[in-house]
Amino acid sequence: MYIVYVLISLSADKTYVGYTADLTRRMREHNETGEGFTKRYRPWEILFTESCISKSEAIQREKYYKTGKGREEIRRRRFSA
Repeated sequence: MYIVYVLISLSADKTYVGYTADLTRRMREHNETGEGFTKRYRPWEILFTESCISKSEAIQREKYYKTGKGREEIRRRRFSA
């Protein structure tokens, strides 16, 4: 089982999309030990997640959320809460 996740930065107006088989570990990496993009905008919270049966399905969903239509869906979900 894989999880596609969308994070929102609490310190900036940023979102991040990724996938993992271990969400707890991955969140710890983003908020404590990670590098690159997520390091600059800590702390992160989960905006929403999706469960996927396979790694290939998770990759496909992650790619979708990084498209224009996917980003629009993220914005809708973010501001409808």
